[in-house]
Amino acid sequence: MIPLLRRGGCAAAGVVGEVKILSGEVKILSGEVKILSGEDKNIPNHPVGCADTPPKEGNHYPSPFIAVQRQEHPMEKYFLGIDNGGTMAKAAVFDRHGKEIAVAAEKVELLHPQQGWEEVDMQQLWQANVRTIRHVIEKACIDPRDIAGIACTGHGNGMYLIDSEGNGLKGIRSTDGRARKVIDMWNADNTLEKILPKTMQAIWAAQPNTLLRWMMDNDRETLDRARWMFMVKDFIRFRLTGNVAIDRTDLSGTSLINVGTGEYDDEVLEAWGILSQKRLLPPIVDSAEICGAVTSKVAAITGLAEGTPVAGGMFDIDACGLGVGMVNEDSLCLISGTWGNNQYISKTPVVSPDVFMTSCYSIPGYYLMLEGSATSASNLEWMITEFFEADKALMKQKNPDASIYDLVNELVGGTNAADCGLLFLPYLYASPVSLDAKACFFGLDGWQNRGHVLRAMCEGIVFGHYWHIERLLKFREMPNPILLAGGAAKSPVWAQMFADIFQTRVDIPDGTELGTLGAAIAAAVGVGEYSSYEEACANMVRFSRSYEPNPATAEAYAKKYARFKKLLEILGPWWKEFAW
Repeated sequence: MIPLLRRGGCAAAGVVGEVKILSGEVKILSGEVKILSGEDKNIPNHPVGCADTPPKEGNHYPSPFIAVQRQEHPMEKYFLGIDNGGTMAKAAVFDRHGKEIAVAAEKVELLHPQQGWEEVDMQQLWQANVRTIRHVIEKACIDPRDIAGIACTGHGNGMYLIDSEGNGLKGIRSTDGRARKVIDMWNADNTLEKILPKTMQAIWAAQPNTLLRWMMDNDRETLDRARWMFMVKDFIRFRLTGNVAIDRTDLSGTSLINVGTGEYDDEVLEAWGILSQKRLLPPIVDSAEICGAVTSKVAAITGLAEGTPVAGGMFDIDACGLGVGMVNEDSLCLISGTWGNNQYISKTPVVSPDVFMTSCYSIPGYYLMLEGSATSASNLEWMITEFFEADKALMKQKNPDASIYDLVNELVGGTNAADCGLLFLPYLYASPVSLDAKACFFGLDGWQNRGHVLRAMCEGIVFGHYWHIERLLKFREMPNPILLAGGAAKSPVWAQMFADIFQTRVDIPDGTELGTLGAAIAAAVGVGEYSSYEEACANMVRFSRSYEPNPATAEAYAKKYARFKKLLEILGPWWKEFAW
């Protein structure tokens, strides 16, 4: 295989077979090569050279292209992490030390066939991943043969059905609400209470147990055509390798297995009334288990090297946990994105209705305890989109590289915790306190400015995380440090706010895509680059910043958080009354 190198130093893809010059003139930009003119002739191996533009398809390159051989040097090892979240397909390349070499992303269109339904076209999803993989390889400027391993991660739950030929039938996102009445039915007959000792988690409308039960009554045709059920990252891995499997961490968050054993359990499936659909459930694999290799067909369309090993991958909450180095029981990981996830790991699982989810962690022998809801940084994104577009446009006119978040940091930094008692309930998209709860500001006053409003939003989002963490603190001590990732981690003002409200040190990891890093860590363990997750994280996870709590803010924040909880208590009986 001879890589083609082009101006900019990127080896975009490898090409198998003979490479020929189709015209007599060749422009040499670097390196040393023998020029073959006149009739087509085979080109032997030569030192590295570059060409001006990408090649056309096929194994022959029109001039000024030449085939070149890589310089002789010890092979660098890279790992590819692929992450499919709620709206984006991402891919990132890391070296064996965890350095982020390149990132590529593409938005995936959400479909809304009916109110409350959220789906994705599975073929479009796959094509978005193909383009993202190609793009990240090009951006990384590496030979794809140097990618030693691949692993995928993605949002948990939802459901991705394929038929016996491998064609996508229906991709349902984890925010879908079509099966809400099934949840009402199970709550009414105490089904969850009976099976909780085995499933160890709450239930909601977009879990596959709920969706399968709904489809049995409402979409039997699609269900009968289906052969396998995947989580999103398992579908991508299937397309990469052609092999059918589902990862244990993702599966353990679906209420489909006995979390204590990590295996399928007929009693669990029977409790949901879906034992007849066990035929759809794939074989279970571990996160670092090699589940196949990139096929020749996939190599041709992605630029990956055929035969590259692909590991099992993991639930995105596990990937982020690994991405911040969560390998023992000391720390707690906070992720501030669309969802505000708050999680820790332990060798002892928590089985309680007071904890949203207990699942199997990527590190064997550990469980992951999660408290979370869609109440985090997406609230601030809404404010910026709806009320700061004019500011954003003006800033771009003055400086194309300016970020609206610089203005937000400036406005929030111009106020302080004791300025006013304005509160924000971060329930624009969901709420853990009531299905009918909505966002609101409480305590607005005419003298307040945009800085106070933005501060209240940021504080309210942190208070939302604290509400969840207090539930976890029934089962453990306050961690030190807190490992913070997601949108809030990019803001020094906001990160300091987390430290001050929790009165605990906050550490911020390097990199922008911790989910893909977690997947890359699994790939590195899977191919034997590191003997364990602990060793891999010690070598691949770095921290760039730490924020120590300011004791002078403790009293003001304690007072505000008490008011936040009191407001929730007062509004509790009225949410349903005022639902619209």
